[in-house]
Amino acid sequence: MTAHFTRISAAVLLAGVAFSVQPALADTRTVPSNETQVQLSFAPLVKQTAPAVVNVYAERMVQRRMSPLFSDPFFSRFFGNQMPGRSERQTSLGSGVIVTENGMVITNNHVIAGADDVRVALSDGREFPCKVLLKDDRYDLAVLKIEADEDFPTVPIGNSDTVEVGDLSLAIGNPFAVGQTVTSGIISGRARNAVNDGEFGFFLQTDAAINPGNSGGALLNMNGELVGINTAIFSSGGGSNGVGFAIPANMVKVFLDAAESGETHFQRPYVGATFGPVSSDIAEALGLKAARGAIVSAIRPGSPAEKIGLETGSVITAVNDIPVEHPDALLYRLTVAGIGNTADLTVERNGAVTHVALPLALAPEDPPRDTRVIGGASPFSGVTVENISPRVAEELRLSGISDGVVVSNVEQGTPAARIGFAKGDVIVAVNGEEVDSTQTLEAEADQEPGAWRLTINRGGRMINQIFR
Repeated sequence: MTAHFTRISAAVLLAGVAFSVQPALADTRTVPSNETQVQLSFAPLVKQTAPAVVNVYAERMVQRRMSPLFSDPFFSRFFGNQMPGRSERQTSLGSGVIVTENGMVITNNHVIAGADDVRVALSDGREFPCKVLLKDDRYDLAVLKIEADEDFPTVPIGNSDTVEVGDLSLAIGNPFAVGQTVTSGIISGRARNAVNDGEFGFFLQTDAAINPGNSGGALLNMNGELVGINTAIFSSGGGSNGVGFAIPANMVKVFLDAAESGETHFQRPYVGATFGPVSSDIAEALGLKAARGAIVSAIRPGSPAEKIGLETGSVITAVNDIPVEHPDALLYRLTVAGIGNTADLTVERNGAVTHVALPLALAPEDPPRDTRVIGGASPFSGVTVENISPRVAEELRLSGISDGVVVSNVEQGTPAARIGFAKGDVIVAVNGEEVDSTQTLEAEADQEPGAWRLTINRGGRMINQIFR
């Protein structure tokens, strides 16, 4: 049986059922603090924190074909794109944590992805609609705002850097839609990467049982503080095998700060360098004591990395004196350090160890994005395009692409949508003319040639098309 990583939301068709925690049987129990106590219980800690852990319902409309016959080419040609089917409301269920009294809720992005309507249910059975303030699938985090004018119970956000392997932990969520459930365990690992298919790679590992439906739920320390958001499990069959993963609370803090400041995209600091892992062979060749850190493999001209003197082949081993295990850990440390601050990098090169100060700033918009919506009768009619700058490349994840014009939106029902343009497509050339700006593309779109020859870069693959 092959093991795999699983994001842990539960997809079920529900009718808005809410679940609640049963009251404790006794009020005399205490949180365990030493080995001499006769009666040990987590009940006081659970009563303190469970009211702030909510069920998250994300509803979306899905189209289902009425019959497999419609996959036949004959039916496809007959009906075209308007294939008969029926709409069905699907509800996915996950968990979330209220972190501010005015109703800010942290959950996983994959819990609410694609949702038309998001609601939360508290442990006392009350339900509230929510607005999605900020979400990012790279970090698998989302911030919701409960739409109600009242004070809510909260869980304070702790410092995940103080968590150590062996610390006791509690996981609270709604696994398998059975109702709010509490499990206990220990922190069994830190700085885990390669956990899921996203770009984020710095997780706390716990053996507290977490299962589908626990996504977005709380991982707590013994002070009742949030130290992580439960996100994924390592499993051979979809259930808990004692290896679960949580996004650290320090990452949650900076994400929440961005939402509270009104950001529509979560931005990480711009370094302008590409980093790779340090293998055993690389460590031996460079004379490093251990195969840890992030080696600089490329530097963008004019970037902060170039300005502070980083060179290809240099190895970053620590950020602010905190060891860096791999490139994902480096990105995490720079992100949680925060925009506007300065990070102290420990750099090893040619056997020498130096420290350099890296200012943490947003990627620049150079050239200006100059957003334009293309109209008219050209194949581009309906696309929104922007000039590519480091900021735009970061937002649209254009790895290795630094010049040209990128599609940032495609309006449904337009010629561009029917042709198949997609968000993130880079328009390289039109009728043999290089497209170096949105102004250039707009001018080309106003032409009336007999045929349109397009060159498009889609995810690194060059596509050439001719339209008449």
